[in-house]
Amino acid sequence: MKIMNISEIQNQLKKFAIERDWEQFHTPKNLAMALSVEASELVEIFQWLNVEESNSPDQRQIEKVNNEVADIAMYLLRFCSVLGIDLEKAIESKLERNAAKYPVDLSKGNAQKYNQRGE
Repeated sequence: MKIMNISEIQNQLKKFAIERDWEQFHTPKNLAMALSVEASELVEIFQWLNVEESNSPDQRQIEKVNNEVADIAMYLLRFCSVLGIDLEKAIESKLERNAAKYPVDLSKGNAQKYNQRGE
């Protein structure tokens, strides 16, 4: 399996935008809005499916999901690039905070948010 190189993909996305003179449109606000739209398009695929259908999408749905996931990832990477966010460091930091916020002994098998638990 090929390992994704985030920096390489960000460079490709930047080059793509520069070639089309789209950098002027790639503001944090616009990219955040585009990211939200693409996430909503992913949600739309599953909107009216029952649990079983959502767990076993057909080939047409899988193709749509692949396209939306790619759009989401590309907008997120572009957003991080524009703001100078190191995505790997941001994820590592968030994982550490989540581990502290959701200790295994209190969270295992429990879907409630940490601040909704009755202690």
